[in-house]
Amino acid sequence: MPFPAGEHYQDLKTLVADLQLHTVCEAARCPNIGECWNQRTATFMLLGNVCTRACGFCNIATGRPEPVDAGEPERVARAIAYLKLQYAVLTSVNRDDLPDGGAHIFAATLRAIHDRLPDCRVEVLIPDFKGDPDALAAVLAAAPAVLNHNVETVRRLGAVVHPQAKYDRTLELFRRAARLAPEIPLKSGYMVGHGETFDECVELMQDLCAAGVRILTVGQYLRPSQQHLPVERYWTPAEFADLRERGLAIGFDHVEAGALVRSSYHAREQEAAAHGQAPHELGAPRPLRAIPADRSLITLPVLQDEPS
Repeated sequence: MPFPAGEHYQDLKTLVADLQLHTVCEAARCPNIGECWNQRTATFMLLGNVCTRACGFCNIATGRPEPVDAGEPERVARAIAYLKLQYAVLTSVNRDDLPDGGAHIFAATLRAIHDRLPDCRVEVLIPDFKGDPDALAAVLAAAPAVLNHNVETVRRLGAVVHPQAKYDRTLELFRRAARLAPEIPLKSGYMVGHGETFDECVELMQDLCAAGVRILTVGQYLRPSQQHLPVERYWTPAEFADLRERGLAIGFDHVEAGALVRSSYHAREQEAAAHGQAPHELGAPRPLRAIPADRSLITLPVLQDEPS
């Protein structure tokens, strides 16, 4: 991928910093950050940038998180309104230290975005909330456009790749969401490269589809550092194509599979495809609002109201 640079990339980086926000694009060292940020799209990460879990594949810091920032939902909504986004993605670190896992912040951010930009569709990539049904219900009640939760890997490798998660708990999350809000599309994703077999991937896809998942992403695991799990194998483009075809045959509405595919990569196009829309039917994005060259203008008081 090209080195992340460019006018829009720098502008968005400044905007995120000035609003004291976090993005999974930076925290997880996503290889697509240059492409996405130059298109003025980003995945906002709620609840800080320190996770209570220690997954072997993830670059996000593990430790004791800071207290919850009650003003974060409104700042995220202001950033999304300022960028005039038609589709936004929210995720978070795991916050097992909180009674509801941080579900109330997801819900508050969704409501704040809907208030400021009613026609912006918002996808949420949520943690498992340790299986708390009330936490899941609180997020669904705030009306996301898509509910996403990553299964990450096949059943056999779960204890190695992300030991604090549970494969069956993930499946139950989807089954419960399908019962509570059948109108909200469900999405999941997993990585290859940890030593899984093609047959194990097929079994995983069958489990997800049976649980109600309609949109699936499959990407190659890339090692963030020497302290993370090694890459056991790089899958070929032909193998990704085979995974995609098998997933569609199993019954998913849309499967995005490729080495650089990530959960929120082309998320708007994925959701549209799952509804049977072609890319040209999405409509043109709103005109990008120029970010002032004078960075002192990008302050919280100025963004509180619609900029002139």
